[in-house]
Formats: sequence, structure tokens, C-alpha cells
Amino acid sequence: MSDAIDELRAIVSALPPAPPASAAYLEKVRNRAYAITDADVDELKRRGLSEDEIFEQTVGVAIAEGLRRLDRAAEILG
Repeated sequence: MSDAIDELRAIVSALPPAPPASAAYLEKVRNRAYAITDADVDELKRRGLSEDEIFEQTVGVAIAEGLRRLDRAAEILG
């Protein structure tokens, strides 16, 4: 399983930096992903982000947050 996790880490670290216009949205993905709505995505599109950029950043942040939580759990259990 470690190889798959290492691969995820590499993918996330290779993503381009998030556009500043998406900062609040990505924070919401990290902390309250269940609250994301179409309106959130529409606002990013209005700010000039493409659907591909939004998708890539959303998935990247979600994976990074999942890995952060996994690492934290490992610290506590280990």
C-alpha cells in the first residue's frame, strides 16, 4: 500500500499551484467538502477558472487532505 500512497503524494506535489481566486473554495474542500455546491463551482468559472482547473485542484486538495489525515492518524497510533 505504501507504493500507492507514495504515488498519490507525487501526483499531488506535481500539481501546479492553485490560482489565488480559488483559495476560499479550496479551504472549503479541505474542511467542509460536503458543503460544496454548484454555486461554488460557478463562482470559480466566473472568476476565469476552467472546469479542468477546478477539477484538478479539487481532487488534488482532497487527496492532500486525506493524506494529511492519514499521516496524523499514523502519528497517533504509531
